Amino acid sequence: MFNEPEYVNTQNNGSIEVICGPMFSGKTEELLRRLKRARIANMPIAIFKPAADDRYSELNIVSHDANYYPSLVIKKASEMMKHAGSAKVVAIDEAQFFDNELADIAEKLAREGKRIIAAGLDMDSFGKPFGPMPQLMAMADFVTKLSAICVVCGAQATHTYRKVGTPETIKVGGMEFYEPRCRRCYNNGQ
Repeated sequence: MFNEPEYVNTQNNGSIEVICGPMFSGKTEELLRRLKRARIANMPIAIFKPAADDRYSELNIVSHDANYYPSLVIKKASEMMKHAGSAKVVAIDEAQFFDNELADIAEKLAREGKRIIAAGLDMDSFGKPFGPMPQLMAMADFVTKLSAICVVCGAQATHTYRKVGTPETIKVGGMEFYEPRCRRCYNNGQ
């Protein structure tokens, strides 16, 4: 059970929420669930995804379960400032792919009274902190860390294991390249 920041921000205080974990842990699904609740509350929403993520759709954020929301595809975090407009909720999927300016942009938007919800991998497939996620997590008001199921032993998976050995940090893909693993099975495979 996790502590979820379910509230209506009636005073426009602004906040930053981060949903993180390994691949296949349900990060995008949780982001979509929170967006659905914001829509029910009639809150204006702006949804962003990085141009680097074109796995399932070029224009939508899409979960592995094929649930989706339309989004604005951007290349740099700074573009959020001009496109967030009157949104009360700003959603960011695959936050790890954005530049290191993301945390500062999220802070600026939160100071404007917006609720920022960012979902992304906290670690890359080498087990290292990924992109702007560490700074974003440190600045967040709420962090939800999800786990998946280890495909090797069935334990809680906290790591993303790359099945195809390539040296680059960023290799966009799904089950064809990655699988969730617990710490032990991840380290045994390295």
